[in-house]
This record gives sequence, structure tokens and C-alpha cells, in this order.
Amino acid sequence: MDEEIKAIEKNMTWELTNLLAHKNLIGVKWVYKTKKNAYGSINMYKARLVAKGYKQKEGEDYTEVFAPKCLYEHTLYVKSTSQGSFMVVSLYVDDLIFTGNDLELLNGFKLFMMKEFEMTNLGKLHHFLGIEVSQSKKGIFISQESYAKEVLKKFRMENANPVVTPCITGLKISKYGEGRLIDSTKFRSLVVNLMHLTATRPNIMYAVSLVRRFMEKPHSNYWEAAIRILRYIKGTIDYGIFYEANVPVKLIGYTDNDLAGSIDDCKSTSGYVFSLGSGMISWSSRKQPIVALSTTETEYIAAYLAGCHTVWLLGILESLMHKQKGPTTLFCDNSSTVSVSKDRVLH
Repeated sequence: MDEEIKAIEKNMTWELTNLLAHKNLIGVKWVYKTKKNAYGSINMYKARLVAKGYKQKEGEDYTEVFAPKCLYEHTLYVKSTSQGSFMVVSLYVDDLIFTGNDLELLNGFKLFMMKEFEMTNLGKLHHFLGIEVSQSKKGIFISQESYAKEVLKKFRMENANPVVTPCITGLKISKYGEGRLIDSTKFRSLVVNLMHLTATRPNIMYAVSLVRRFMEKPHSNYWEAAIRILRYIKGTIDYGIFYEANVPVKLIGYTDNDLAGSIDDCKSTSGYVFSLGSGMISWSSRKQPIVALSTTETEYIAAYLAGCHTVWLLGILESLMHKQKGPTTLFCDNSSTVSVSKDRVLH
């Protein structure tokens, strides 16, 4: 901890301030100060944590809680030049990765950051947050094989018999589970580890989203459902996503859902996945916020949620110099829902 504090003080990332006594003070607020540097438009920011109430006013200080980052993703930074060069920096806590189309720009950024901060240059990206990255002229392959092996070993499943699906077809679980109560801490640990694996495994997203709904008072049948996911991973340990080089970069979405799949509240589960080029880039599976009364309605809600995510992805791609031309295709397997979405009276 002392070493961390010394590093923070050396970089002058914060300064102490007095806590103002006020009975209505709740929450905290970050105030960002620009630290000018010689590296163009990429600025470092030092932050001061100030105790303050919710007194921001729109048009005055309403946006002070954010530093200028990509507008659609606050951990993404993009620098571009009038000559067409650009660089992308993605930040997660104290780890960052960067890429671009100008080697001189990349080397300049690397030297500047190592001079300004105590940083270690790990070279070409091979691992990031548990994700393994393999780069070649054919493309980029990402997976979590090593992490998956650690999870299997942690729960003594390294020698388990594999299964061909992550969950039984038509599986439905109630919060009033059958079987004996089990250790909730151990169950939560398993679910959290499975959630980590969904970073490169969209094929387990639905099964994981199903078991994570029941972490409060887990029963043995929940545990069996989660263990089945591990058995599936055991048989697909080397699965991942391959992004092939030199293929058209076109965003395409797919959406689907069940009808009243949740036994406890009759809500449906929506799912979507988006591909860009040869690989999937974003996916989700979650319960819908309302109870749908027909297949058309629940499919329309699923398409609507996917449409909102499409808008966000289009903004991200535009920030990354990959603006999509024309409308984005979103596939849905319900003809009534497609007709409603195309109705020019409603839209």
C-alpha cells in the first residue's frame, strides 16, 4: 500500500481538501484539472475528490463529473491527425492497450507515457485481463483457455466428463429451488468465474445469465446447472473467437428470446449478438424489464433492446474510424415483429 501511495503522490494524481461541514452533503464528486503537456491533444488529468451534494445544474456544472473521453465509452481514448493517422488507447484501472495505423505515433505515445509514469512495456499484446491474444497475418484469435483450466482445477472438474451443451434444452429454474441449500459463498465464486469466461465465450452467455439469478439462497439444483456449464467448458476448452484479417468490416446483429421463460415472474429472456467481419464483438442475455403478453411483443422488445445497443456500437465504431455506411441489419425470426418494426404509421 505504501508503494502505491508513493506512486500516486509522485504522479500528483490527487490533492487533499477539507471536508465542508453541511448536513445535506451526500455522495462524492470528481473534479478534473487539465495538465497540459507537449503531446498534442492527449492530456493527462489529475483528479480531486470533493465531498459535495447533488447540486449540479444542467448547462453550468452538470458535466463536471466526467473527463473528455470517447463519448460512448469513457475508458476509450482516440487521437487522430489531419494526415489520416490515428491511435486508440483502451484503459482498465492501471492496465492499458493501444493500437493504431502510424508506428511513429505509437512509439511517441509509448515513450511519453513511460517518461511521465512508472510503466512497464510488455510489448506485443499476448494477455489482457485473463484474455489470451494470438496475432498473425491471418488475423487475431482471442480465448481464455488458461483461465478456464484454472477454474476447472479450482472446482475439481479438470477430469470431469464433458457435455455437448452448456445447459439442458428448455431448462427452467425457480427461486423456490428443490434440493438442499448449499454454501452461497462457494456458489457465488463459481458464478463469478463463469461470468469472467463470457468475455470470449458467447456460447455460454445464456446458461450463465440463468444461474446468476439465484445467488441469494442457492439450492443443489442451481449448483448442478452451474457445474454442467463447467463440464461443457471442459469439452470446449480451446474455443475462442477468430477475427480474420482482410474481410469486410460490416456490423450485423442477431436477436432472439423465449416467452415467459422465468417461472417466478413470467418475464421473458432476451438475447442478442453482434458480429463485425468474421467474429462476434458484443453479446448479451438477460430478463426483459416487463411481462410480455405475446410472442410478437416479446420479440419486439428483444429487437428494441438490440436496436438500442446497435446505436451505441455505431457510435463506438465511428470513434474508431470505422463509421458504418447505410443501415445496420438486425435479424429477428418473428415475422409479425418484423412487420411491426417496419410499420411507417408507428415509426
